[in-house]
Amino acid sequence: MCGIAGWVSFERDLREQRAVAETMTRTMALRGPDDEGLWLDRHAALGHRRLSIIDLEGGRQPMTADEDGKTLACLVYTGEVYNFQELRRELQGLGHAFRTRSDTEVVLRAYLQWGEAMLERLNGMYAFAQWDAREQRLLLVRDRMGVKPLYYYPMPDGVLFGSEPKAILAHPEAERRVTADGLREMLDLVKTPEAAVFAGMHEVRPGQVVTIDRNGLRKRRYWQLEAREHADDLPTTIRTVRALLDDIVERQIIADVPLCTLLSGGLDSSVVTALAAKSMQRQGKGTVRSFSVDFVKHGIEFEADYLRGSPDAPFVRGLAAHTGTEHQEILLESRELADPGLRAAVLGAQDLPPAYWGDMLPSLYKLFEAIRAQSTVALSGESADEVFGGYRWFHDAAAVDGDTFPWLVGSSGSFFDGQSLIAPGLLRELDMPGFRRDSYAQALSEVPRLASDTPQEQRMREISHMHLTRFVQALLDRKDRMSMAVGLEVRVPFCDHRLVEYVFNAPWGMKNFDGREKSLLRAAAKDVLPDSIIQRVKSPYPATQDPAYEQTLRQGLTRVLDDASSPALPLLDKAAAWKLLDRPFGKTSTSPERAGLEMALGLNEWLLRHQVALDL
Repeated sequence: MCGIAGWVSFERDLREQRAVAETMTRTMALRGPDDEGLWLDRHAALGHRRLSIIDLEGGRQPMTADEDGKTLACLVYTGEVYNFQELRRELQGLGHAFRTRSDTEVVLRAYLQWGEAMLERLNGMYAFAQWDAREQRLLLVRDRMGVKPLYYYPMPDGVLFGSEPKAILAHPEAERRVTADGLREMLDLVKTPEAAVFAGMHEVRPGQVVTIDRNGLRKRRYWQLEAREHADDLPTTIRTVRALLDDIVERQIIADVPLCTLLSGGLDSSVVTALAAKSMQRQGKGTVRSFSVDFVKHGIEFEADYLRGSPDAPFVRGLAAHTGTEHQEILLESRELADPGLRAAVLGAQDLPPAYWGDMLPSLYKLFEAIRAQSTVALSGESADEVFGGYRWFHDAAAVDGDTFPWLVGSSGSFFDGQSLIAPGLLRELDMPGFRRDSYAQALSEVPRLASDTPQEQRMREISHMHLTRFVQALLDRKDRMSMAVGLEVRVPFCDHRLVEYVFNAPWGMKNFDGREKSLLRAAAKDVLPDSIIQRVKSPYPATQDPAYEQTLRQGLTRVLDDASSPALPLLDKAAAWKLLDRPFGKTSTSPERAGLEMALGLNEWLLRHQVALDL
């Protein structure tokens, strides 16, 4: 995995702008700690920071294709194309000569051979910028599911782009300005496609190619979910899901660096770990390493809540013993998650306030930091819930029948509500209910339909589509930022577009044929899992329940309220904040109880450290 940044200007000579291009590129240093490269042409500057995964010596970037002393095209690329070996053989058969073993060169040569049509052939997670020197044209491309991020900022004479907003904001002409629309996007978990919080900035949509040339900027979707009739019966569907999973995991364990799995003891990560262990054993590649996370207890016992019914540790240990992984449990200190230095690192990685994720972000950061000391690539079970229908609200009548995003209904909604300490007048001015209604209507309008669908089938298709195009984007973004902040590449097998397409079109009756969540996945992998995992109910990534963490947050909020120069103060409901601070501590502290605290502190730190101008 890597970080990319660049600038195209059709009215300036960018060969004279090396210092600016270098500054933009170096903001991506954490994403690519192993190498740095910059390529300058008259109208294009492409920068790259590399995390070496495949062909450690030969895969340097920016990578060019040259002929007769002239550059045909230049590529900066981040991610992995998992079918690059097959594409390489096909391109060699068409006369292409390769000088490296990298998937980057395969993408570059594929473009020279097939142009934009090559996007149909790629299987993987990627984001890249391709400068066609012959046509003086830039292509910005993002993978189908949006695993890898990519942002752009149109300019009067071209465009700025980068893997993260910070790369663009490093340019002296990019404004650090946030309007009401950006603030609305931050305060509600709706994840509008293409929207970025900073004014003037956009996110390349998953499955989209953005083209910039002298004629302007154009956008095209090269992939999106489509509704298709599902002809397979249940046994065939289960076998197909398993065959896809076997192929996906086998492709994704290819790396020239140490590889591991993230293991939570839930169904999703256990399937990935078990299949990876089986594949590596079959190929004689040794034992899979696995990592899990837990918290030092300090006398605090686990307490079940709406989302988490049981602790992870016993299930993790059972799966590790069953599959024979070399397992390590990473223990975190809850108090440490509120450390100002750690929170600053998280904020720097996110470019945005931690908002509704709360302690999960510093927790992920510390987990990934510990893993990175021993491994460079990790396989994750992320997105299986969106693909197979795993969240509790998929099976909650109030959420299914509701008139908004299912994850924002009822008890689950309290986990993603960071508005409790925002000033009521500001919320009225922003019209947050109207914003959510408009976002939901837009999401519904994009859902593909089949004439043969029953009303229930159509409704579950809508819910699945919203999760696969909206909710999963927030989770993928969270995982990408925290892992790349420490130079760890996280792969997500359940985001393979072949699996997503197939399961999306399987009838809902098949997805919960045994009356449980993720029935297809349980059935497809039951032979490689212990019964304890097969029977376990969905439990998300763990959150600390230690009141000591909340106590540290409250101390931070007290300092904000006491300092008249705090930039977030005009945005906050001070009476509600003081009331919260006066509330007695409970035996445990839960994520919903801390959501307003997290947002208030995050907003203040963000405005202070990132010098953001609010234009409301």
